[in-house]
Amino acid sequence: MKHVILGAGPAGVIAAETIRKHAPAGDEIVILGDEPEPPYSRMAIPYLLMGNIREEGTHLRRDPDHFGNRRIDLRRARAKAVDTDARKVVLDDGSSIAFDRLLIATGSSPAVPRIPGIHAQGVHTCWTLKDARAILARARRGTRVLQMGAGFIGCIIMEALAAPKDVELTVVEMGDRMVPRMMGPTAGGMIKAWCESKGVKVYTGTRVEAIDHAGPASGQAAARAQGSALSVRLSDGRHLEADLVINATGVRPNIGFLENSPIKCLIGVLTDEHLQTSVPGIYAAGDCAEAFDKVSGKTIVSAIQPNAAEQARVAGMNMAGKAATLGGVTQINVLDTLGLISASFGQWDGVPGGEHVELTDGAAGRHLSLQFAGDRLVGCNAIGWTAHVGVMRGLVEGGVALGAWKDKLLADPTLLMQAYLASAQAQSQHALVKA
Repeated sequence: MKHVILGAGPAGVIAAETIRKHAPAGDEIVILGDEPEPPYSRMAIPYLLMGNIREEGTHLRRDPDHFGNRRIDLRRARAKAVDTDARKVVLDDGSSIAFDRLLIATGSSPAVPRIPGIHAQGVHTCWTLKDARAILARARRGTRVLQMGAGFIGCIIMEALAAPKDVELTVVEMGDRMVPRMMGPTAGGMIKAWCESKGVKVYTGTRVEAIDHAGPASGQAAARAQGSALSVRLSDGRHLEADLVINATGVRPNIGFLENSPIKCLIGVLTDEHLQTSVPGIYAAGDCAEAFDKVSGKTIVSAIQPNAAEQARVAGMNMAGKAATLGGVTQINVLDTLGLISASFGQWDGVPGGEHVELTDGAAGRHLSLQFAGDRLVGCNAIGWTAHVGVMRGLVEGGVALGAWKDKLLADPTLLMQAYLASAQAQSQHALVKA
């Protein structure tokens, strides 16, 4: 049996290791990655920018013989198409590789907005080690950095640059608040105010319309930028100068090479509970996979590493002939923004006909928003309530029936711990009696 894995990120690596552990010894395993470095974690790049680790610290497996010792063939190649009838992957160099079972773990790539100057020198994404090297080469104390995007990834990049590099940081977000896809208006506004208190300039409800070279930098600016300054035009009419522009406007699944195949894709590659696609023997995992969200009852792309790891494990087990089922994915985000901890779980923006409650203490920098469907907590936002993060996740993911505790939480949302202990225990006892 020949297993081919497209993608050398965490999902691809974990799936390959799972297959090797559970498949017959004679099975062949090939990982195809399109970057020159050993497999690494993109989530470690901010720590590289902070100076907390060296490049080797981003590598998923430190032993250079790790893959060879496990008879996992790691190759550099990029998929151009998948021929499901011939059971082969066509590569961009014109060659092809046959497979018996295939895993699509191609991840995602930064979305590139269509604006003039987006490809100018000094404009970078922050997604690969190559990107990180380019940013480190330009970011110095006092460097004027303009970041496009204040979503989850954007806030992580901002955290990596603001304090350790001591740059002059400006963030431009087209949404009406920071982190608009995981935080409501109050929470997003609090994060913005916090960032501004830390010296970051934040423009929300604004977009970059064009980037151009402002001409040679002079004096201190020249030393900082190592080249020409950039002139950035915003939609509100402002013109800002920057030495470095970072595009953090979101990511999209790498699924374009599947366009003419029978493998069904929506936002990502559609999978079932075994991570199998619409074509038998072909699986998907990680940021490119679309799986069932048990909270919303819909399929979603949940591009976080814990979900990628579990999807890879389940896909690898099934590829090795060992039945395994994914319990579902959940939208989970916990974010540290310059020291402010925020969390978002499930359907944080609520459901039609659902009830909700909010509690905000602006002076203390704390905010709590709970969303209910019937007597179940289906989503929440939290800022500063770090002690409740595990409880919120447990209630949302567990679909715990709160009963009378739902009304108690509507009256006082700080009773989350008591509600969880009482309701989860009752649910467990009911399950034991039923069994």
